[in-house]
Amino acid sequence: MSPTRASAVHAEHEATARRVEQAAGQISAAAVDAMNAQLPWYRELPAERRSLIGLIVTAGLTSFTTWLRDPAEGAQLPTDVFAAAPPEMARAVSLPQTVELVRLTVEVLESQVGDLAAPGEADWLRTAVLRYSRELAFAAAQVYATAAEARGAWDARLEALIVDAVLRGESDEALNSRAAAVGWSHPGPVTVVAGHTPDGDPADVVRAVQRAARHADLDVLVGVQGERLLVILGGVGDLRAAGGAIVDRFGPGPVVVGPLVTDLAAATGSAAAALSGLRAVAAWPAAPRPVEADDLLPERALAGDAAARRALVEDFYEPLAAAGSSILETVSTFLELAGSLEATARALFVHPNTVRYRLRRAAEITGAVPGTARGAYALRLALTLGRLP
Repeated sequence: MSPTRASAVHAEHEATARRVEQAAGQISAAAVDAMNAQLPWYRELPAERRSLIGLIVTAGLTSFTTWLRDPAEGAQLPTDVFAAAPPEMARAVSLPQTVELVRLTVEVLESQVGDLAAPGEADWLRTAVLRYSRELAFAAAQVYATAAEARGAWDARLEALIVDAVLRGESDEALNSRAAAVGWSHPGPVTVVAGHTPDGDPADVVRAVQRAARHADLDVLVGVQGERLLVILGGVGDLRAAGGAIVDRFGPGPVVVGPLVTDLAAATGSAAAALSGLRAVAAWPAAPRPVEADDLLPERALAGDAAARRALVEDFYEPLAAAGSSILETVSTFLELAGSLEATARALFVHPNTVRYRLRRAAEITGAVPGTARGAYALRLALTLGRLP
């Protein structure tokens, strides 16, 4: 194209750009009227946010006139359109809603192409509108992607702080509101699961745990603390099922599930038990994965966990003692005689069926079966601790 012809084309485009620029206020007002008439959610927005949307529409039209004068040079200008709105607008107005706003504005602009274009420029202007609307849609997607990334980073930091607060026992009134901000909705019951962090990016680890927990319809808070991975689960009905839902998201090694507690504010106790179990589980090489912290009471007690010692006394020794001397004496004798039913009956001068009955009652009272290796181990240690002054 000759320089003379190029100048003529540029002059024609400039005339169209001037007409669009002069009509920008009118187009903006018409677009806002269309939004008000066609978008119920727009009418429900506070006046301040509707005003911000008006500013965005005006900024878009201004950017469009600049782009019209030199599309090649101004191809990236649509990214500046959303600078007029604060970042929190991405929360108040969703991406689909933003697309509706862009669509209505473009429709209003297209309806006036015949009046806005210089002679012979209508097709060019219509094509320019379509090209610019595409660029604007890409810009909107970029803005929302950036906002989502920033929100995700903030949520991850807040989630880590909540888990840390639970571990330190700093459960205050603000804990539930902070948890709600990252999607926690269940008031309880709650458990804490502890294990080792798998290899990989910590953010990927957190997302994998979150997906697994939410697939099981559980609320979840995740904390990656170096080699240790801590998960708080809410809305737990079955402790074993809850642990099983996320166990594969932990790294190699044991995974310990803390006891159920009433709510998030009480999760400190569950976390302490889970971490105590994680430290002591090495003493039980055959422990299942996951293993409940309460099943590790003997190992935890021997490792110096005062809470585990109290639990063995309060949940095993004292209920047996309260059930009558015959039950406690029978369990003690049975354990001393290496689990021999007949030898216990002879030592107590009772029938073997009486021993069976008393051992069955002991199992009902404590949940530990004296005739099994783990049950005998827990009961023997409980009796020893209970007899100590």
